[in-house]
Amino acid sequence: MEQNTGRGGPLSGVRVLDLSAYIAGPYGCTLLADQGAEVIKIEPPTGDNLRKYPSTLEAESRAFLGVNRGKRGLALDLKQPEALDVLLALVKQADVLVHNFRPSVPARLGIAYEQLREVNPRLVYCAVTGYGETGPNKDKAGYDQVLQTMTGMCTLQGPADGPPEVLYGSVVDYYAAALVASSVASALFAREKSGAGQYVGVSLLRSALTMQSARLIWADGEPKDVGRDMRSGGITGIHPTRQGYLYLSANTPHFWKSLCELTGLDALAADERYDSVRKRAIHRDEIVPQLHAALAQRSALEWEARFGDAVPCAAARSVEDMFDDPQVLAEEMVTHFEHPGLGGYRGFRHPVRFGATPLPEPFAAPAFGQHSDALLREAGLNEADIEALRAKRAVL
Repeated sequence: MEQNTGRGGPLSGVRVLDLSAYIAGPYGCTLLADQGAEVIKIEPPTGDNLRKYPSTLEAESRAFLGVNRGKRGLALDLKQPEALDVLLALVKQADVLVHNFRPSVPARLGIAYEQLREVNPRLVYCAVTGYGETGPNKDKAGYDQVLQTMTGMCTLQGPADGPPEVLYGSVVDYYAAALVASSVASALFAREKSGAGQYVGVSLLRSALTMQSARLIWADGEPKDVGRDMRSGGITGIHPTRQGYLYLSANTPHFWKSLCELTGLDALAADERYDSVRKRAIHRDEIVPQLHAALAQRSALEWEARFGDAVPCAAARSVEDMFDDPQVLAEEMVTHFEHPGLGGYRGFRHPVRFGATPLPEPFAAPAFGQHSDALLREAGLNEADIEALRAKRAVL
C-alpha cells in the first residue's frame, strides 16, 4: 500500500511535509500518519542520519523503519534553487510542515515561517529545536541524552551517591514527538476557526522539563537541595526473585495489604509503622530484605501469576517477547509490513484508537527517495522536468 490520500482516520485529507530527521520530528509526523494524514518525508541527499544508525539489519536501519512508518519518501537537495522550487510547490498544497533545523538555518534555506507563510497562509509550521527559539543556547544542537543530562533527569535516575545514569530509549525525543502531534492537531483545529495557519514551536528542553512537572516545584523558602525523588522507598520498583526480576507497585493501602498477604508478610501490613508510602520509605531498610527473602521462593513469572490483578506487577521481559504477547496481540498493536529493500517484517501498528473514525493500516517506512518521481508528478512536473532535476541532482 503506497497511496495515502483518503486513507481514513480523523486526519484524513491533511497533507504533512516532514523535513525533520532523527526521532522527535519524524515520529511526531508518524503519529499524524497513524491518524490518517498523508505524510511526505523529504530527505537531503545524504538521507536522514537515522538510516545510518547501528542495526543488525543489512537493508535498512531498524530505528529508521520504526520511526518512519506510514510515509512516502522524496529526496531533495534544498541548497539548489530548483529543489527549493519543488518544495515551494509542495508547500502550496500542504497543511503542515515539520522540521528540526536549528533556528538560524531555515531562513538561509528560504524556508523560514515568515517566508513560507507568504506561499501558503494556511500552513501550520512546526519547528522542533533543541533549546527553543531564544536564549543563549538557541543555536546549539540538541539531542535527547544531552537534554536528559542538562535537566537533571540523569542525576535523579542514578543512585544517590553514584554517577548520573541515562534513561535509554530516547524518552525525551518520543515525548517531544507526542507534543509535535498534539500541538499540530491543535493548530489545525485553530485554523478551522481562524482560517490561518501559525508557527508551532516544540523543543527538547521544554519536553524534558514537561516530563518532570511533578519534580519542578520549588516552594518559597525551600532550600535548593530539597528532596525531589518520588520513588516509593524501594518497595515499588524492580526486585530479584528465584528466577528473573519482578516490578512491583504497592503504593495504595489496598495493594500494600495484598502484597503482604500474598508474600506471607502479613505482619508488615498490620504494623502501623508501615501504613503509608512515606512511612514505608523511611523504613525501607527494614522492609526490603524481608520482601526479597519472600520473593526468592518463586520465579518472577510465578509471582506474576500469583499476584494476578491483586498487585500491579510485571516480570521483566525482553522487547522481543512483545511480538507474541497475548495482550499485545489482543490489542492488535503489531502488524506485518513489506519493504522494497528489506522484505517482510513485523512492527508497531497503532498508538491510539478512534471509535467513529477508524484508523488506516500503516505501511512501511520509505526507502530513500522511493516515491520521488510519483510525488513530483503529483506536484505538476512532467517527465522532462523530473529528468532535468535528476541530472542536476536536485532530486534523487
